[in-house]
Amino acid sequence: MSGNVLVGQSGGPTSVINASLLGVVSASLESEDIDKVYGMRFGIEGFLEGRILDFDRVSRHQLDLLRETPSSALGSCRYKLREADLPRVFEAIEALDVRYLFMIGGNDTMDTIHRVEGYCREKGYDLHGIGVPKTVDNDLFGTDHTPGYPSAARYVALSVAQSGRLARDMQRVDKFVVHQTVGRDAGWLAASSAIARRNPGDAPHIIVMPERPLEPEGLLEAVEATIRKNGWAYIVVGEGARWSDGKPISAARGVDDFSNIEFGAMSGSSAAISLHARIAERTGFRGEFQVTESLPMCAADRTSPVDREEAYLCGVRAVERAVGGDSGNMVAIDRVASSPYRVEYGRVPLSKVAERTKPLPDGFISSDGLDVTDAFLAYLRPLVGPLPTYAELGPWREPQ
Repeated sequence: MSGNVLVGQSGGPTSVINASLLGVVSASLESEDIDKVYGMRFGIEGFLEGRILDFDRVSRHQLDLLRETPSSALGSCRYKLREADLPRVFEAIEALDVRYLFMIGGNDTMDTIHRVEGYCREKGYDLHGIGVPKTVDNDLFGTDHTPGYPSAARYVALSVAQSGRLARDMQRVDKFVVHQTVGRDAGWLAASSAIARRNPGDAPHIIVMPERPLEPEGLLEAVEATIRKNGWAYIVVGEGARWSDGKPISAARGVDDFSNIEFGAMSGSSAAISLHARIAERTGFRGEFQVTESLPMCAADRTSPVDREEAYLCGVRAVERAVGGDSGNMVAIDRVASSPYRVEYGRVPLSKVAERTKPLPDGFISSDGLDVTDAFLAYLRPLVGPLPTYAELGPWREPQ
């Protein structure tokens, strides 16, 4: 089927989302079945406003730079498509003779492309829609992992490895650190901090994940025990972590258009700040908190090479599938082996991706709910890649 391509990016960015965009655009430009390639400016919201980019006007040099460019080059949005919007979307697609639709994003993005593809089908318009996965949260259903997660996990691991040494060496000043990661409903990123450990006593000591709601008293006791043992404590907390009564550790600010909880980052409202206040009040010790917010989503200098390559290939596979007649599916990464690492590219229906998420499995969480298992570390290592080795000057002469 001959026609044009429309591609968009939605939701939060990653450091490799533009590699997926490059994969879509490059494969489309090389296809004999595709005439022109258009990009949505600011996702489906901008498309409704008539904002599009003609990739014929983009130089090959600028396209090649996409592979290592952070954030969302087309611009993004978090707009929930309404039923009343669908006729307008259809008219714009028809006017541009778009026959292949690709959207790069997470659950909500897959819901958008699923609805647009279904509406066009109802209207008798031949449109092939394929989703390209993206999210640092790693909570997309049907794929071993999501492009964007390995690089964000590497960012977290490097941050904890480096700030953990700072915390260890400054324990006479600050007895504890609370480090917050993103992750609304899933603890994949918080869990990734565990790979920073090289030696016993290294940070992180405690990992608090949304999948394991905790009693405040139990957590505080664990922190006190860690300080007694090591002289300091390093706690990693996912932004969506909850207490056993279901209340977020963070003070939530409300919900977005997709009914997703929005966690606060203002003073006194984030999970890290809230937990820091409880620990300081309980122990009387001075401590630090670290809230990186969206930095793991756009740190091109910490990108995982595996992640960049897989993100690109997901874009390429999406075009190959659509031109081959596939529609209504998302490209999925299927792990064949971890050592040596090898994957294949499968597919999962958009309807299934849109309606559910993928939490951290029980087998990846320790029995006390405050750490991860060796199985998780084996899962993560090939995605993150090797971390640097730092000097160890001990053993120390201690007073007799």
